[in-house]
Amino acid sequence: MSSKEKINRETLPDHIAIIMDGNGRWAKLRGRPRIFGHENGVQAVRETVEAAAELGVKYLTLYAFSTENWNRPRIEVNALMKLLVKSIRSETKTLQKNNIRLQAIGDLHSLGRTGYNELLTAINKTAHNTRMTLILALSYSAQWEIVQAVKSIAEKVKNNKLAVAEINKELFSAHLTTASFPDPELLIRTSGESRISNFLLWQIAYTELYFTPRLWPDFRKEDLYEAIINYQNRERRFGMTHDKVV
Repeated sequence: MSSKEKINRETLPDHIAIIMDGNGRWAKLRGRPRIFGHENGVQAVRETVEAAAELGVKYLTLYAFSTENWNRPRIEVNALMKLLVKSIRSETKTLQKNNIRLQAIGDLHSLGRTGYNELLTAINKTAHNTRMTLILALSYSAQWEIVQAVKSIAEKVKNNKLAVAEINKELFSAHLTTASFPDPELLIRTSGESRISNFLLWQIAYTELYFTPRLWPDFRKEDLYEAIINYQNRERRFGMTHDKVV
């Protein structure tokens, strides 16, 4: 029985988030510049999106570029922005063909006019697709997102549009960039690193974490299947004891 056949379609995670890590190390192992790893990571994105959609996953979030990544060498950042524009432009037709909706979270205007406009065009073109929602986290950090939410809530309180007593976790969640998506049930990180790196800190309070040593450019459908099987073999308690889980 293949890994794909072992997956229970009835208990699939509706939302999977992935920290795509290891492009630079993958390139270094081959004596190539870091951008070579980023370019080869595109194939891993294609396979992962295709595999998730085939299985019936409803939401897939990919951590593509963090706010901290702006601190990388200018030549790498510029190459990443060009690769982003190229990839969005070339993959939009595939998203349309496969009925996949594109969305994005993060400080999107910081991507620059060309990157932002290309992204917005793809989002608009795929807006009515229903099979799966692909969410790109671009110029994103969870701390940035939380601060923005606090500012928005504080402004409403200041202008008497919101009472302090009304603030609860549901209201706070509604002010995050992910307000229209369910929280992820499974978070995958590649490359062997075992940390979250400022990604969806509020949203992953009860998310199952899966770490794989596979470097992102080598990540393929089978790797996604294995992560889902691992997830399905866990007992999700949400703070309850074993005997209270139904």
